[in-house]
Amino acid sequence: MTLKFIVLSDLHVMPEGQLSLTLDTGARLERAVETIAARYDDVDFCVLAGDLTDLGQPAAYQRFNSLVEKINIPVHLTLGNHDDRESFLSVFGQAHVAETGKIDKAFDAKGYRIILLDSSEPGRVDGLLTDAQMSWLKARLAEAMDRPVIVILHHNANALHIESDDIRILDAEPFLAALKAHPDIRQVIAGHVHLTSTALWRGIPFTTLAGGHYYCTVDQPHVPMRRLRGPAQMAFVIGTADQTTVHFDNYIDDHAEIMGVE
Repeated sequence: MTLKFIVLSDLHVMPEGQLSLTLDTGARLERAVETIAARYDDVDFCVLAGDLTDLGQPAAYQRFNSLVEKINIPVHLTLGNHDDRESFLSVFGQAHVAETGKIDKAFDAKGYRIILLDSSEPGRVDGLLTDAQMSWLKARLAEAMDRPVIVILHHNANALHIESDDIRILDAEPFLAALKAHPDIRQVIAGHVHLTSTALWRGIPFTTLAGGHYYCTVDQPHVPMRRLRGPAQMAFVIGTADQTTVHFDNYIDDHAEIMGVE
């Protein structure tokens, strides 16, 4: 059996008629939905890894929902720092809340355990996994010691050696320790930073995808960051018994710089 799934992140959808940093993010999500239908009709599911909306308004979630409903495969959701949990639940319902009190989820697919973690915390841009989430994560990992695991969340845990490292999961050691207790963590996939990266941190593979909003160039002090209209990017994950591969599909790819935005 081969597992195939899509990850989208950083969609930043605004209510109808409103833009986010010059971008019609709803139209960009619609392009993603069209791409999934055209290229990935045989995948098992789609994960939307946070920053579903830009400002967390109920009207934005309603627009987001109207677009996501067109995805013709199962969809799994978690939240990011731009989301508002109460507004999200007012549209999507309390069934999305785990015993942790957040939008966490675990399920099995074709021999893999998939774990979604809600790393958002009201009032914070950086990520946080609570004690309740860490206990829940350890239990879900312990149930799956005989199978490979992929963890998906919004915030990156590993340092990318860029200026925006101050908005990652700042206290990541408990998270890393929980992952290290499992023998086969295949990927930890995040969004948040609006760029593509791969890393190996103490033997655990970490990946970020650029997502569907603007794309960031690497923001080191001697290389000022630029914001680009494209690419808008999804990850395409393929999992077999002995290998897990992450591809990156730029479903919008114009690379024009967004000017006049601080």
